[in-house]
Amino acid sequence: MTSTTRPLTRQRLFTALLSASLFTASAPALAKELRMGLITPPQHIWTQTAERFAEDVAARSNGELTIATFPAGQLGDEPAMFSQMETGLLDMGIMTTAITSQREPAFVGWFSPFLFDGVEAASAATETDAAQQMLDQLDDKGLHAFGYTFAGMRHILMRDERVESLDDIDNEKVRIIPIPAMQTWWRAAGATPTPVHLPDVYQGLQNRMLDGVDIDLDALVGSGFYEVATHLTLTNHMAFPAVSVISQATWSSLSEEERVLLDDAMQEALTWGTEAQIEAEASNLAYLEDTINVFTLEEAEPVFDAANQAFDERFGEHPIIQAFQQEVSTLQDGE
Repeated sequence: MTSTTRPLTRQRLFTALLSASLFTASAPALAKELRMGLITPPQHIWTQTAERFAEDVAARSNGELTIATFPAGQLGDEPAMFSQMETGLLDMGIMTTAITSQREPAFVGWFSPFLFDGVEAASAATETDAAQQMLDQLDDKGLHAFGYTFAGMRHILMRDERVESLDDIDNEKVRIIPIPAMQTWWRAAGATPTPVHLPDVYQGLQNRMLDGVDIDLDALVGSGFYEVATHLTLTNHMAFPAVSVISQATWSSLSEEERVLLDDAMQEALTWGTEAQIEAEASNLAYLEDTINVFTLEEAEPVFDAANQAFDERFGEHPIIQAFQQEVSTLQDGE
C-alpha cells in the first residue's frame, strides 16, 4: 500500500520550527496566582491591608503574579488555615499572633499584660531582636514570616456595668480567644473565660450567654457589639498584633525576583496597615463615646495585679518572652 503522506522536506521543517519559535516568543507568560486567607471581615484593617498588598503585587508584576484574598474565614478558621499552609494547600495568610502562639509559644510575649500603652508603642516593639526571633522561629514550622501589623489594643466591653475593680468581673462570663495566655490572665482575675467564635459573640451577648468580651475597638465597632453591650472600660491591657506568613512550600517554589517583589509589597502594606490602625483607634473611640458608656480605668495595671502575676509565673521564664519584655522596657525607657 502506497502512503500518501508527503515527506517533511528541509524547507518545510525549517518553516515549522520558525513558526513554533515565534509562537513561543509571542505567547504571554502564564500568570501565577497565590491564595491568601484571613479570618477578618472585609471592612477590617487587616483585610484592607491584604487587598492593598494584592493590588501592589499585581501592579509590580504587570499582572504576572496575583493574589486572591479570602476574608471572613472563607477557607476555615485560623487553625485550619495554618494546617493548609503547612501542607502547601494554602499559600499565604495574615494571622493573629494569638493563634500563631499555638504553633510558636514565643508569640505569647505580645500578650504580656500592660506592656504597651497603645498601638504606636507596640508597633515600635516589632524592631526588637526578640520580636524578629519570634518570626524566625516559624521557619521550622513550615512557614516564612514577613512581619507584623496591628489591630487595636484590648479593652473590656460588658453588658450591664463598667469595670472599676475585680469584683465587677467576678464569675462573669467574658469571651476570650482560646489561648493559654488569655485563659490564664482572665481566670486569675476572677472571671469565667469563655471561648466563643467571633461571629457568635453578638448573639451570646444578646441572649446573656456572655456577660462581656475582651475586645479591640475595631472588632467592637465593625461587629456592632455596642448594640447589645453598652459599657466599655478602657484598659489597654494587651496588644493585638497579626503576623503575615507564607507557606514554605510556596516560598521555595518562587524565584528570587518574585520573593523580593512579595517582600517589598508586603512590608509597605503592613506599614500602611499599622499607620491606618493608629488613626482608627481615635476615630473608633470617638464614635463609641457618642454611642455607649465609655469609662477609662485609670491605673488599670494594679487593679489586675493578681492576673498579671499569674501570667508572669506561667510564661515569664520563656527565654524569648523574657528577652522581649526586657527589650520593650528598655526601648520605652529610652523614649
